[in-house]
Amino acid sequence: MIAPIPADTKHPVKKNPAENLSTNLPQHVAIIMDGNGRWAKSQHLPRIEGHRAGVESIRDTLRACNELGIPYLTLYAFSNENWQRPKDEVSFLMRLLSEYLDQELKELNKNNIRFQVIGRKDMLPAEIQKKIERNVKETVGNKKLVLTLALSYSGRLELVDAVRKIAQKIKDGSLELKDITESTIEENLYTVGLPDPDFLIRTSGEMRISNFLLWQMSYTEIYVTDVLWPDFRKQHFIDAIEAYQKRERRFGRTNLPQ
Repeated sequence: MIAPIPADTKHPVKKNPAENLSTNLPQHVAIIMDGNGRWAKSQHLPRIEGHRAGVESIRDTLRACNELGIPYLTLYAFSNENWQRPKDEVSFLMRLLSEYLDQELKELNKNNIRFQVIGRKDMLPAEIQKKIERNVKETVGNKKLVLTLALSYSGRLELVDAVRKIAQKIKDGSLELKDITESTIEENLYTVGLPDPDFLIRTSGEMRISNFLLWQMSYTEIYVTDVLWPDFRKQHFIDAIEAYQKRERRFGRTNLPQ
């Protein structure tokens, strides 16, 4: 049984956060959800219970995005490298994912959230692939928020797959070498149709991007918190957004007077 997560007395939740955070919001937030294993260890629980506890953090973050009006949220849920973890842990993660896909579909539609997945989906169990297709199809008309799960995902493999697609077009004669641009690459990424992330949040204090959205995060603002993912709640998300709002995004330019 999972121990209850103590209330964070240092971060009382604001009643109406949208009232105070109505301007200069990121349009696309990406999150590396890290620290499940360490959280479980700190609670003297099996590692897998950290993953289970992290599901509530996903729900709370979705609520925060909906309240603030942030239209895109991408969560790094399972990397291609995660297949190398112990078989028992991987099997549990697949069962947990399967349960999540079933349990959250009603909430996604209730909250007008569109669901999609990026990554090498063909590596996922067939049952999960079917549930992903179902959830994508049944939420395709939702407009308020796009929730993207990165599953069996690798930023390097995404670039490899994009290069293969482009090479095939050149081979077929539908694209010439001289016509390849940045837009050509973007159109062949898993994330085609999504804006680049404005803001990346990483929990657990690790200072790396872990092969996540390598092309897309060229100018993404990065925020790292020591909070472990299962403890991450709406107020932590709000704190991160407030930090984002204080930053000046220059995209390689300068706003200093000439």
